[in-house]
Amino acid sequence: MKMRLRLLSILCTLVFNVLLAEPPSYIQTKDGIIVFTDPVFTGTSQAVKLEVVSDNIIRVIAAPGKEIAATQSLVTVYSKRPDLSWNVIPSKENLILKTINLTAIVDLKTGAVSFRDPGGNKILSEKQPSGRNFQPAVFEGQQSYHIKQTFQTTADDAHYGLGQHQDDVYNYKGQQVFLFQNNTEVGVPFLISNKNYGILWDNYSLTKAGDTREYHPLSSLRLFSKEGLEGWLTATYSNDRNKPADAVLQRAEASISMEYLNESKQYLPAEFNPANGVVTWEGSIASEFTGNHKFRFTYGGYIKVWVGGKLLIDRWRKAWNPAPALADVTMQKGQKLHIKIEWIPEGGESYLSLKWLEPLPTPEQNTFSFSSEAGKQLDYYFIYGNNMDEVISGYRFLTGKAPIVPKWALGFWQSRERYKTQQEILETVAEFRKRKIPLDNIVLDWSYWKENDWGSQEFDPTRFSSPDSMIKVVHDQYNTKLMISVWPKFYEGIPAYKEMNQKGWLYKRNVADRQRDWIGKGYVSTFYDAFNEEARKGFWNLIYNKIYKKGIDAWWMDASEPDILSNVSPQKRKEQMTGVALGAAAEYLNAYPLQNAKGIYEGQRSVDSNKRVFLLTRSGFAGSQRYAAAIWSGDIGARWQDMKAQIPAGINFSLSGIPYWTMDVGGFVVESRFEKPNEEALEEWRELNTRWYQFGAFVPLFRVHGQFPYREIYNIAPEGHTAYQSMLYYDKLRYRLMPYIYSLAGSTYHNNYTIMRGLVMDFAKDTAVLNIGDQYMFGPSLLINPVYNYQQRTRELYLPKGQGWYDLYTGKWNQGGQKIKAEAPYERMPVYVKEGSIVPFGPELQYTSEKPADTITLYVYTGKDASFQLYEDQGTTYDYEKGQYSTIPFQYNESTKSLTIGDRKGSYTSMLAKRTFRIVWVTPASAKALDLERKPDQEILYEGKKLSIKM
Repeated sequence: MKMRLRLLSILCTLVFNVLLAEPPSYIQTKDGIIVFTDPVFTGTSQAVKLEVVSDNIIRVIAAPGKEIAATQSLVTVYSKRPDLSWNVIPSKENLILKTINLTAIVDLKTGAVSFRDPGGNKILSEKQPSGRNFQPAVFEGQQSYHIKQTFQTTADDAHYGLGQHQDDVYNYKGQQVFLFQNNTEVGVPFLISNKNYGILWDNYSLTKAGDTREYHPLSSLRLFSKEGLEGWLTATYSNDRNKPADAVLQRAEASISMEYLNESKQYLPAEFNPANGVVTWEGSIASEFTGNHKFRFTYGGYIKVWVGGKLLIDRWRKAWNPAPALADVTMQKGQKLHIKIEWIPEGGESYLSLKWLEPLPTPEQNTFSFSSEAGKQLDYYFIYGNNMDEVISGYRFLTGKAPIVPKWALGFWQSRERYKTQQEILETVAEFRKRKIPLDNIVLDWSYWKENDWGSQEFDPTRFSSPDSMIKVVHDQYNTKLMISVWPKFYEGIPAYKEMNQKGWLYKRNVADRQRDWIGKGYVSTFYDAFNEEARKGFWNLIYNKIYKKGIDAWWMDASEPDILSNVSPQKRKEQMTGVALGAAAEYLNAYPLQNAKGIYEGQRSVDSNKRVFLLTRSGFAGSQRYAAAIWSGDIGARWQDMKAQIPAGINFSLSGIPYWTMDVGGFVVESRFEKPNEEALEEWRELNTRWYQFGAFVPLFRVHGQFPYREIYNIAPEGHTAYQSMLYYDKLRYRLMPYIYSLAGSTYHNNYTIMRGLVMDFAKDTAVLNIGDQYMFGPSLLINPVYNYQQRTRELYLPKGQGWYDLYTGKWNQGGQKIKAEAPYERMPVYVKEGSIVPFGPELQYTSEKPADTITLYVYTGKDASFQLYEDQGTTYDYEKGQYSTIPFQYNESTKSLTIGDRKGSYTSMLAKRTFRIVWVTPASAKALDLERKPDQEILYEGKKLSIKM
């Protein structure tokens, strides 16, 4: 009995001691560690998990409390290597998690993580002590959190990616990027740095990245009227835009806040007529801060902004389709600056807003953050590489490979808003073939259905009497593909709506609001819930039975944000999407385009497993590439500034890990002066389209689209005009470059390559390129320099250091590491070839499958060693996934002046057994113009075996 009592006493003492003892600050798991923070330092206890994903990727998950919940990501699809290994090294203050290529150090008190390279050098760290933040939130009655993570960087860090945006900003260091899917704006929560790291932020809610502070309203500046009275600007409303001083009303105003739909109705005075009027705000502004202030406008119509007598903004955008504009203003504390804002709203719905941010405080200048509105826990992936290509490769390891697009998709596409009849489609393709203008794809845009039948996917028989026959003629007679527009939108009452409604697959708020669209008398509509697996299958079955069976080649997925109602606030969008199958709309908002693409990709592969899926979608998200989705930049304006903004938009989108991007060459919406142009406006219109066409020939997908005037080459200019000849030249050049371009597509799948490349990717040691967002590399060899000013005939550009550069057209050699003023005649855009390049050119083609590249001209740009790998496969099937493709390596050795064409590896059906290579040597001492009909320096027959050719 005494023994039992003694044992019981010992047991109670042990239990008491355990209860009083501090819990362990970390535990080791099968794939990493979990650290439990000290609430003294973090406010509340947090669990911070580090999960080893690969040798160069570590996942960080954090949540309030003691638990990390298991989640199913919509973005990631990776499988870990079974032989992954790492070490955990504890110390008194830190815990070290170490792989072969990456070290993560966790502060045991705060849970803050820092990342180091194999040499122990710091790459990036979470800010101490309060860089991670959770604020409780509730959405649709469900517990959630506002989540924020701040990282500490260095002064020489630069940030790219984050999707596609229209601010004309390339390096996002010190900028704010708002991730909210909208027409022309595509949010992708992946940031990449010139320091060779990336952050994939796995959250689908409204998110700000970079400088995440809230923008202030205009009223939070010190304001002074024209007369100098403090507290407001002088707003003058005139109903005659030719006489802005003739006021119908003048009043004091301290805010300009008409950013979203219907706000102008509350803001604008009843006396003002937006259809004919003009508004000016004038006075002075002052700030209590010294330094760079950021002004952000959202506008529709014409806007001009002067600050301190300097014109900072001069823009236009169709009134129904507002756009952003940024301006940096340097201000001294207490100093007054004169400001004038002139706005012509163009009637109807009117949009204009002005917000601003004061200079970043010094401690915040080398930080960036992700701040998301909703989420159950924080979740991000840190990716490190030896270069930015390896970082993007890591992103694709996590989120999925980018399938090779069908070869025809790399040719030229003709589109119009819109071809209204079957006859228009056939006549257009016939005209291209008659004029011998290369073409691979024609696009049938929206409204091929009856006016009141949106969502039926039925052709209107009065305009498309025999769509099956139309498609067959396009295919068989004209050797052209046909892409068709499909929207996730349904009119109330049509059979497809009734079926989806009965099954609970539709968002219903827009219907409950009786919100009508802009077609005819206006119709009530809504979108299907792409987060519902059965709804995705139902949508696919609808378009499969109604459209795909007719022989359609590809899908144009419009309004995939989802644009249930244009120009609404984020709050309104969330209300419209209430009923998301997976949870609260706030938590899933931005992932809609990903799920929409998933349904069509998986649907087509389930019924036609070996025909390559191709999707063009107006919005995307992290992971979109795995569903064969290409993204275009939406309904952009047709102005020179809009063209310029597409350059950094396309580069940053490519740096976001999604390789296939395009735009409306020529711009979508046009000013009235171009719709019925006088002679002067017509010539500007032609030059704008020519310059845009030159640029468009060197992006991943070459696609012309827009509203009236029509965008076919022959409708822009007559055959003898310089514009016509230049556009035809670049169309033909695109096809001659097809061996080069298709090889880049092959490398994009097999090697996770990026086709449209920011200069920082290839010239990371040259700090001069960090902020150059109006030049880029197209593949490894071609430096593209779009011309984006009217009547510009020279272009200043930078040739990155470390190698020489050849003018593509003349072959003239230039030293790298310098700015030059390049010739840019109307008919040519400056293009330079990197020294140490091999560029293959194929035969002249009218469409990509017209004939095989049995003769290839190799332009060898000497001065440095060079290499290129020619990739080929069948072109339209998924046989390459089964290993059915071939590669031919080319190596040029500068010291021996010899070119080696290596053994061909692999094979596929219809592969050429032999072909002719024509070799042209270009050297710094012997400039050779690009002339694909010239007699080559050497010509050889290649039969798949290694050959060596001396210069």
